[in-house]
Amino acid sequence: MVTKHILSLGLLIIAVQASAQNHDESKVKPYTLPEVLETSDGDKITSPKEWEGSRRPELLQLFEDHVYGQMPSEYDSLGISLTNEDQDAMGGKAVLKEIALNIWKGKTSVKINLTLFLPKNVTKPVPLFLLINNRPEYNTDPTRFIKSEFWPAETVIDNQYAIAAFQVSDAAPDHKENYPDGVLRLYPEQLKADNGMKAIGAWAWAASRIMDYFEKENDIDENKVALVGHSRGGKASLWAGAQDQRFSIIISNNSGNTGASLSKRNFGESVKMINTNFPHWFADNYNKYNDNEAALPIDQHQLIALIAPRPVYITNATEDLHADPKGSYLALFHAQEVYGLYNIPTTLPKELPAAQNPVDHPYLGYHLRKGIHNLALFDWEQFIRFADIHFK
Repeated sequence: MVTKHILSLGLLIIAVQASAQNHDESKVKPYTLPEVLETSDGDKITSPKEWEGSRRPELLQLFEDHVYGQMPSEYDSLGISLTNEDQDAMGGKAVLKEIALNIWKGKTSVKINLTLFLPKNVTKPVPLFLLINNRPEYNTDPTRFIKSEFWPAETVIDNQYAIAAFQVSDAAPDHKENYPDGVLRLYPEQLKADNGMKAIGAWAWAASRIMDYFEKENDIDENKVALVGHSRGGKASLWAGAQDQRFSIIISNNSGNTGASLSKRNFGESVKMINTNFPHWFADNYNKYNDNEAALPIDQHQLIALIAPRPVYITNATEDLHADPKGSYLALFHAQEVYGLYNIPTTLPKELPAAQNPVDHPYLGYHLRKGIHNLALFDWEQFIRFADIHFK
């Protein structure tokens, strides 16, 4: 009986929070976005050299200190083990490799499991899509007994790309108490720091370690790796892309608050809601901005700008106001300033594109899919088309 009351109370709290979300554009209050091309000292940035030498490191530090936490990179060794291989996967169209990556620091290690399909009968090395999988493991079933639109491996293989995925739980369980049981065992000092890395940072860290492996894999073109994340995985893909410039394309699907959408709009999920419901995702310092988004010294358009000049693709869904489609598009739109420094013509339209009408210019792309909060075949078809522009 007590358990039932606790469950009912939890559902009531979630319902109250959902009802408190603003899904009405007329209720969006005026806000001011922090400048992308102006340093904290007021210096104007006018060249890629100034961006890379001054403003970019400054913004990266601000995001580490206030939102995502530090990103430790040192480790002692990376062990690579082939745990399973099938040379005739997908009816002979692909090669399956299941890889265990053992990352050591001192006497402690963490294991990241990777599922990888490589197309057969194509010129090697091949470009690749890597998914940060925040959904159940069956979505990336290596046997292909279960086939999910969330990871349509056959479609990707048919388009002559490799496709890989790892589970976020290997890097950090998505749980407010168990999240340290993974990458953070290598960096226990992060747990005591106000700007310490938590789960989102650990997932981004794991993606980079897989990139370390790709650099050693002869069948993969490490210069053509697109990183994909959905929802919380999309938050991690953006953060990984900002931190690790080896990823060639960054794709963030339905990522919402502290992903692609602007925090200062206060539309859909708020900073307080995300910190309350998922206290294990972001640095403790981020709690300072609960009901206080105006005080944030950064916003998500600057996070996207940190990925420049590499291509970025952002998506939303019509029935997912929780993730603020307009705010996500505006973040992408305002990131154009930095791409302009590199003489990359983006000229995205000022208004949110209509549903099912993908808009992309070289290096920046966006679409609003009809439907719910999900990663669907339509999304992947646009990712492939966008990658074709840059990789083929």
